[in-house]
Amino acid sequence: MNQINLEQEFKMTLYFKKLTHFNKKQINKYLIKIIKQMMIKDNTIKYFVKKSIN
Repeated sequence: MNQINLEQEFKMTLYFKKLTHFNKKQINKYLIKIIKQMMIKDNTIKYFVKKSIN
């Protein structure tokens, strides 16, 4: 379950390539942006799961 699929692996490669051109400050900003997107995604999934149960 904790493994990533081929598409996710490809995205990881793209992220890695993008990050190699960033400085530390840019990486920190990018990380915060990604974490926020993940939280929004989690909230969206929780909302639809809760809605489907009711």
